Amino acid sequence: MENGQKVESNNFIYDIIKEDIVKGLGKDSLTLHTRFPPEPNGHLHIGHAKAICINFGVAEKFGGICNLRMDDTNPAKEDESYVEGIKSDVDWLGFDWGDRFYYASDYFLQMYEFARELIEKGLAYVCQLTPDEVRANRGDLLNPAVSPYRDRPKAESMDLFERMKNGEFDDRKMTLRAKIDLASGNFNMRDPVIYRIGHEKHHRTGDNWCIYPMYDFAHPIEDALENITHSLCSLEFEDHRPLYDWVVNNVSVPSKPKQIEFARLSVNYTVMSKRKLSKLVDEKVVSGWDDPRMPTISGLRRRGYTPVSIRAFCEGIGISKVNSVVDYAFLEHCLREDLNMIATRAMVVLRPVKLIITNYPEDKYEIFEIPNNPNRPEDGTRNIIFSREIYIESDDFMPSPTKKYFRLFPGNEVRLKSTYIVRCTGYEVNEGKVTKIYAEYDPESRGGNAQDGRKVKSTIHWVDCNNFLDVEVRLYNKLFLSENPEEGGQDLLENVNKDSIVVLNNCKAEKLLQGAKIGDSYQFMRLGYFCVDSDSGQNNLIFNRSVSLKGWAPKK
Repeated sequence: MENGQKVESNNFIYDIIKEDIVKGLGKDSLTLHTRFPPEPNGHLHIGHAKAICINFGVAEKFGGICNLRMDDTNPAKEDESYVEGIKSDVDWLGFDWGDRFYYASDYFLQMYEFARELIEKGLAYVCQLTPDEVRANRGDLLNPAVSPYRDRPKAESMDLFERMKNGEFDDRKMTLRAKIDLASGNFNMRDPVIYRIGHEKHHRTGDNWCIYPMYDFAHPIEDALENITHSLCSLEFEDHRPLYDWVVNNVSVPSKPKQIEFARLSVNYTVMSKRKLSKLVDEKVVSGWDDPRMPTISGLRRRGYTPVSIRAFCEGIGISKVNSVVDYAFLEHCLREDLNMIATRAMVVLRPVKLIITNYPEDKYEIFEIPNNPNRPEDGTRNIIFSREIYIESDDFMPSPTKKYFRLFPGNEVRLKSTYIVRCTGYEVNEGKVTKIYAEYDPESRGGNAQDGRKVKSTIHWVDCNNFLDVEVRLYNKLFLSENPEEGGQDLLENVNKDSIVVLNNCKAEKLLQGAKIGDSYQFMRLGYFCVDSDSGQNNLIFNRSVSLKGWAPKK
């Protein structure tokens, strides 16, 4: 903020687009046009959320449009269920692709014709080196790559390519390579493979094709056919940009998109590789792609993250050209900021112990009115019932207090949230465990304030023993023990935090939660933010801890 005015964030992508607009983008009905092109071989994660926000966000900012496209050029790993999951994630984040939903497979015939065009121009040839032979003949910075098939006659390559398409050859027997520069300092330009044989069944085209374009050939063509103006991608594609430009400059596509790279997202205490995330699922380290410990969008959603919080996180980390690692705590901060404003408050006791108020009449109860969310007066209030016996957290009592412990212990006073001040008078122990606590209340302290002005240093939450729900609570912690789970070559699975989930049964919740629905978020007072898990049943509410509060939280 400067002088009370919000300062507009800026970055190098915005600067490039502003320059392009000055040069003429937006005139003659040419609109800024981006795309988000995931491969449907797994579920999206928080790194993809950044790419989604950048592509759709840039289009929104500059009055353009953004396509959603499935880059389905590798049938061995792709599935329609992933397609539906991706669409659901993008929609949940709040982005709209309108009628601009495409597949790379929509263009297979055109890509095939463009490959033939390159052969006809002498810019592609069929190579019979095996993948191992290609690697062995790749050369180094001082020596060029080698292919004995580079000077194969165009007619011969055209015939072989046609026969590849017709299924005459087994996988890995032949490839189509672009004829660029075997001595290039950029190894991506050393006659890269642009088509390979693959007899796997495709999730959309079935067995119609047995050759498939490589990503570096397919992607620029897809962009050009969709009239994408700015192809925004992560930094690992920077060295591929010369090949991207070579393709669009050498085949008869209708437009020439501009590729711009940005730093990909890395977050500590997690991994972003689909392959590694899939390993966690396959090895049953987690319950699935939507396990609340996973960095997938579906996992974060199930954990209780909101679209607002994820978009705020992506905006907060900014757009950079330099790779860096973001602290997971910042993601949690963004969630707290959102839930603090929208989440209904509730009192829930995770590890209950009974507190008996001995001077409170046995046949009496009182109703207290408290706000559902102090930040949102429009959310109204609710009534809670208070009587002689209540549940409190076992952590809120200590028979022999440590230094600076201000909660309940013999002789000490605490406030019971929104009701009375109580003073501990004793407790019972069975097999070394405190089973009951006794206290007396101050009838003059209704509302939680002492009439004589004495100071009470701690306020604790509670649930009435005659008005509660039994609920299950799942406390989630970081999935990995170290900030970089694979640092130093350590095994990913050996770095898994065995305490990444703690399940608590028979937690006591106020009856406000009786009507809670899957996905609803609450602030459990003093404990953190929680949401209703999809495993919940009609009579079996399960809550996931989305994020702890900044201050005190129960032991993990």
